Amino acid sequence: MTDIRHRKKGSVADPDESATSIGLFPTDKKPIGKAISSDLYLAVDQSGNELVSNFALFFVTALAVLTRTWMLHYPGEVVFDEVHFGKFASYYLRREYFFDVHPPLGKMLLAGVGYIVGYDGHFLFDHIGDNYAENNVPYLALRLWCALCGAAVVPISYMTLREIGVSVMGAALGALLLVFDNALITQSRLILLDSMLMLFCTMCIYFWVKFYKQRHKVKMVGLFTMGAIGIATLFDLWEILDIDRGVTMRKVIKHFAARTLCLIIVPFGLYLLPFYIHFSILTKSGPGDAFMSMRFQEGLTNNNNTAGAIAVMYGANITLVHGSTNHYLHSHYHNYPLRYDDDRVSSQGQQVNAYAHSDVNSLWNMVPVDPDLYSLAKKYVPTKKEEERDIRYVRHNDIVRMYHVSTKAYLITHDVASPMTTTNMEMTVVRDAESERRYNETLWRVAIEDADPGDKLKSKKFLVKLINVIHNVALMTNKGALPDWGFKMQQTNGNKNIKDKSNIWRVDKVEHERIVNGTELGEETQKEKSGKPPLSFMAKFIELQVQMVAHNSKLTKPHPYSSPPSHWPFVVRGISFWEKKDGIRQIYLIGNPIVWWLSIASVLFYVILWVVDRICLRRGIDDFGHSARRWWDRAIGFLIIAWAMHWLPFFLMGRMLFLHHYLPAFIFSTMVFAAMFDFILRVAFSGSYIPIRSTSDGGDDKIIKSATKKQEKLTSIWFAQAATPGMVYYILALVIFCAFGYVFWDFSPFCYGSGFPSVEILRAHKWMTSWDLQYA
Repeated sequence: MTDIRHRKKGSVADPDESATSIGLFPTDKKPIGKAISSDLYLAVDQSGNELVSNFALFFVTALAVLTRTWMLHYPGEVVFDEVHFGKFASYYLRREYFFDVHPPLGKMLLAGVGYIVGYDGHFLFDHIGDNYAENNVPYLALRLWCALCGAAVVPISYMTLREIGVSVMGAALGALLLVFDNALITQSRLILLDSMLMLFCTMCIYFWVKFYKQRHKVKMVGLFTMGAIGIATLFDLWEILDIDRGVTMRKVIKHFAARTLCLIIVPFGLYLLPFYIHFSILTKSGPGDAFMSMRFQEGLTNNNNTAGAIAVMYGANITLVHGSTNHYLHSHYHNYPLRYDDDRVSSQGQQVNAYAHSDVNSLWNMVPVDPDLYSLAKKYVPTKKEEERDIRYVRHNDIVRMYHVSTKAYLITHDVASPMTTTNMEMTVVRDAESERRYNETLWRVAIEDADPGDKLKSKKFLVKLINVIHNVALMTNKGALPDWGFKMQQTNGNKNIKDKSNIWRVDKVEHERIVNGTELGEETQKEKSGKPPLSFMAKFIELQVQMVAHNSKLTKPHPYSSPPSHWPFVVRGISFWEKKDGIRQIYLIGNPIVWWLSIASVLFYVILWVVDRICLRRGIDDFGHSARRWWDRAIGFLIIAWAMHWLPFFLMGRMLFLHHYLPAFIFSTMVFAAMFDFILRVAFSGSYIPIRSTSDGGDDKIIKSATKKQEKLTSIWFAQAATPGMVYYILALVIFCAFGYVFWDFSPFCYGSGFPSVEILRAHKWMTSWDLQYA
């Protein structure tokens, strides 16, 4: 039985010296960390047969390509989100502007593939099940591109594992876990963005590892992301700054400059570039126009909103439509109830709501303020055109009264809580003598967005806020249906937050005797320019970013296949992509349970070991030694950070989430399993010698032995009783491979849509009741 050695009471711990051991080292041996100076770091396995490693790389790559391209032609129909991303590729080829919450690079790559094979974007992927062959769509080329991107994840992951020191066998096992995962296969063989996302994520991690290993040569390799790599960089720079490392301030500055360039400037430039190309391609009016400002739309060819804009005149009947909900300002001869369900009391005034459709109750008329009744009103001076035509245009910052045409009343807000938002003011109308008595409350300031003094209010073209002059609140509406007394319409109210985007409206229709066939008499019919310079690229970029974030957060509508992030690692639920009753066929996104459960178990095991090790160190007990711990923290710990950074942020999101959002994190958790399996069974268990890599300045890294074999040899506290550790490694690897390989084969009909012989056999594949399989 091994003795337990403790540090002397009051002694100072040497970070490069392991003073204690329990189980891992015999009492007459010193831990490996004893002999390792601070300028050395552990490379668990950088040796080995290069030919064998290259063969393993080729082998797993070939398998990845095969599994992802098998039956790629089937089904020859639109599947799941191909309706979105295929459509976006078509819009690129038609050069019609569209809006999406995702950055454009992946969609442009799909469009590029379509362009290369001669596709013109004639098909819009409108419905799941639409036939590709009948519509002459080169879907195989588009799917092949996605499949190859998905397949490339495997060799990149293999090379990453090799770079961090995992053996050929361990890296190959990790790659095979990815090769035979059903979820990765399913997601990679359809026209979706995820395979490209996963490829770029794994490439970033790989390039970071390469960059980190070259840090002593100030050599920059690859492109980097901000999340996990940013955290790793902060730790790395903090260590470099340590004076005990002997790094000069000049070299510290070089390290900082290299990381600033590669982690901030280059990635930001690479993020901007696809948006520049995006705006350069999409120059025609399209379905995305309505999401953008009128200034933005002016730069689009054949935009109906800017071409058909009509200047609003006093005396014209208009309809006001809300900027984000597309509901019309509406009133009718029905009053608010005296008492609401929560016992609050209303004014019992006439309802003012927002309705999804335009009708006679949506007509309003802007009436100019009477300076004799409101002394703060500016005196009106007509322009020459207005004098000639005997009209007056509504302009930016004009003060008006909003007259409801059908009920002959004026819009007001007052100090009564609105029906559903108690902090905001109720909207209602007044008429006859009361409207004169409460004249000032009927006054509204017309605040046109991004306008200069004197600019005319124009239909469709400008966004506008109506701000009550007395109460300084803005007319707003938001989603949420009123009770039956409000006919399920949206409430309107006075919002105290004037800057809120919910206050935005636009004039949709203008009716006036001088307007014939949508054109004002005497006005030119061609598209009218605002007189302002076109938006710059950065202005367009910022506007689009704001819209992307805003609309992404609004994707909260319940979906039958959504699932919370806490369910993802445990394969609690999948997603039905496509189904056909004939042959009991379906494509169902579900992970290989063996692979997923092993991966999340290894993550949890790492966390437990890390915590136990730190507790032991606090008690003066060291089972690893400094060098082994350093590799454990920097290699596997980095993968843990990558996993966490690609999973934990989803817990903060309010939008609908799906299993496929976990796939990048899943890849890193699989790499964690491979690295831990290799370390525990090859190094700790088998007693393999740990080569130490020199990191001194100058020259290439060299594998050196800074400790005797007696000092280097490790024994395992987990498998101390096993007889032949080398054999156990291969046996366990083979057992694991057979297990997940069999499950892949058994679940492959869910990937390829090949179907099941009977419903009973299908039901046998329903491992969890939460798996909502079709026909089961």
